[in-house]
Amino acid sequence: MSKLLSVLIAGMFAIASTSGFAQDKKADAPKADAPKAEAKKDSVKKEKKEKKEKKAKKAKKAKAEDKK
Repeated sequence: MSKLLSVLIAGMFAIASTSGFAQDKKADAPKADAPKAEAKKDSVKKEKKEKKEKKAKKAKKAKAEDKK
């Protein structure tokens, strides 16, 4: 009975350590793509800035037409 318990505990330890290594490898993968992700963020920020500028121009144009 004690041998069975020892084998079960060793098996659980092996499973836990194996899943830990698998998670570490997955976490390392996105780090290689970090420059791509930052470039994507920059393009998104640029698009948002352009949209804000367009809205500001439209609002300014609408105010000018209202004054006429």
